[in-house]
Amino acid sequence: MRPGLADAASGSRQVEFACVFRESFVTILLAIGFTVVALIYSSVGFGGGSTYTALLLFSGLDIFLIPIVSLVCNLTVTSAGVWKSTRAGLFKNSGVFNILVFSVPAAFLGGITPVSREMLVLLLGGALLVAGLQLGWITLNVKSPDAEIKRRVPTFAAPVIGTAVGYLSGVVGIGGGIFLAPILHLVGWTSPRKIAALASAYIAANSFAGFAGKYLSIPAEVDKSVLLEFWPLIPAVIIGSFFGHRFMLGMFPERVVKGMTAALILFVAVRLLLRSFTS
Repeated sequence: MRPGLADAASGSRQVEFACVFRESFVTILLAIGFTVVALIYSSVGFGGGSTYTALLLFSGLDIFLIPIVSLVCNLTVTSAGVWKSTRAGLFKNSGVFNILVFSVPAAFLGGITPVSREMLVLLLGGALLVAGLQLGWITLNVKSPDAEIKRRVPTFAAPVIGTAVGYLSGVVGIGGGIFLAPILHLVGWTSPRKIAALASAYIAANSFAGFAGKYLSIPAEVDKSVLLEFWPLIPAVIIGSFFGHRFMLGMFPERVVKGMTAALILFVAVRLLLRSFTS
């Protein structure tokens, strides 16, 4: 082989190795981050989906694939919370079915709705901005977990809330619990403890429906095989949520977790909106 060709081949191998090393390093960092997020969030009964999305936005993953990874991890973590809430009887008289029967098909329809890359960036930025502000509002308005709710909610509230929040969550590609919980608190749906349980069921069901819709709507030019590189994130959130449920329960104050999450989500939202309006 000629010296010039040998040097070119060597340089090509070095570039390829550097790319593989960078991708592996990013995946390892994400796995560590997802483990920590799942551990902390599951310790206070959350899923962490919005934070997964925020972290993935820094990874360089195509924005059409980010909801796929985020929703799968979200579903993985919240499933355990749904099981525990069911055993504790928290879904009794919570109105969970009345909301899910409308939100699940709406989330699927939202997932398959065609959205351009630019519009998805704008919608995700706007949705995270609203979510961050709502979460900040909840953080500042703490109520007793079992506080009695005396407000009467109209019967049409369930289909309106379920459909609207479900469709928005499906379009954006998040579980939607971070939208639903503040609305239920605002209208006085039920006690805060039951709202938390209802939100976990909502996140799990909508994550599944949204995932199906988003996967079917991935543009043909986007390489889906890239998703295989992110498989370590699944065991990462399983391990994190396992230890969060078993050993860390109550270690992290719920108000602190919510406040930190709101700050992170608002930071990412502002970056996305700036990117959308300046590009």
